[in-house]
Amino acid sequence: MAKPAQGAKYRGSIHDFPDFDPNRDAEALYAAMKGFGSDKEAILELITSRSNRQRQEVSQSYKSLYGKDLIADLNELDMLDIREIFRTKYEKSLYSMIKNDTSGEYKKALLKLCGGDDDAAGQFFPEAAQVAYQMWELSAVARTELKGTVRPANDFNPDSDAKALRKAMKGIGTDEATIIDIITHRSNAQRQQIRQNFKSHFGRDLMADLKSELSGDLARLILGLMMPPAHYDAKQLKKAMEGAGTDEKALIEILATRTNAEIRAINEAYKEDYHKSLEDALSSDTSGHFRRILISLATGNREEGGEDRDRAREDAQEIADTPSGDKTSLETRFMTILCTRSYPHLRRVFQEFIKMTNYDVEHTIKKEMSGDVRDAFVAIVQSVKNKPLFFADKLYKSMKGAGTDEKTLTRIMVSRSEIDLLNIRREFVEKYDMSLHQAIEGDTSGDFLKALLAVCGGED
Repeated sequence: MAKPAQGAKYRGSIHDFPDFDPNRDAEALYAAMKGFGSDKEAILELITSRSNRQRQEVSQSYKSLYGKDLIADLNELDMLDIREIFRTKYEKSLYSMIKNDTSGEYKKALLKLCGGDDDAAGQFFPEAAQVAYQMWELSAVARTELKGTVRPANDFNPDSDAKALRKAMKGIGTDEATIIDIITHRSNAQRQQIRQNFKSHFGRDLMADLKSELSGDLARLILGLMMPPAHYDAKQLKKAMEGAGTDEKALIEILATRTNAEIRAINEAYKEDYHKSLEDALSSDTSGHFRRILISLATGNREEGGEDRDRAREDAQEIADTPSGDKTSLETRFMTILCTRSYPHLRRVFQEFIKMTNYDVEHTIKKEMSGDVRDAFVAIVQSVKNKPLFFADKLYKSMKGAGTDEKTLTRIMVSRSEIDLLNIRREFVEKYDMSLHQAIEGDTSGDFLKALLAVCGGED
């Protein structure tokens, strides 16, 4: 890491910056963040050299000029780089500057954006690497019980549920409230029993009836809940590869987060439903290192043992020793380790990597790689670190800004509802200071909103 510039001194932000023009600063920030790459030093200079009052005026001007939230746009940057530039230049953390020189809700938003205090925990700097290492030690032994929000209904009666659903869809009009209430409050195994009883009693396919009676986002959510999990995931993968473009984000989200057992079940379901192997489909629709990563993940052969400390040090050294700029070698080494080692072992590798390099492995991936390969590796690392937080972030991004990514929102709510959606809710409110329930309420409407809130399971 570069040594601090000689004589560099943080000036503080207590006094107003002379010749201040909030519109000019807002325009400069916008220009620094747009286009190919971003001018992080220019952004840092603009943020740190203005008083708290002036920063808030710039934020207001930014909103007026561009109709966008400055904090949200700053959140899209690689804050680790900005923190490193600040610390190198001023020999103190950006976090401490924000804490001392700002106030109110603006201070709270900036501290959340900053993401960490490099003086205290210093995840990416030499003098604090041991602290970060100890934090990883604690995270490696922590055991969090995963809980879904949808559980098997007590006093379950598939006959009465089947009859109630038939009544809700019979005749003129559809009773969406009854359909939502039954489907969202039964486990997937119970829904399969209802489907069988519906067929036995009425000689009709429940899925076909639901498809004809419902439409739009609500239909996709309810039909998704009705499908066995492996078949639902297989369908999402198929849809991600259909048509002119490929939804790489969906492919990554599913294949990078499922267990071996889940992946194997998906392979069987894909073959059964589409008469083609998942590997062949991925092979024909993707290319290069990205294809190799996805196919490796799709085998479902990740090791399942615990950590091996000696081997973890060797793995960390293997990726740490890759020559700078040798992108192909780096990608190959990361794939060999990230796609095959067990989660407990990878946590130990990440710890050893911090200890050796003073950098977090995720930060290194973001700096050295690009495109789908980078996104796939980051998803694996984030899943290993904290899978519920990974999904909380995905849910937040699906609802932030103009428009809603209903496909991602639905896919995560359906697929995690019986696994760890309660944990995802807790991570969501912890990171974003608003509940998942509130986010859904503010971004969706109608029966789709009602069904999502039922799956969400409550307010935090």
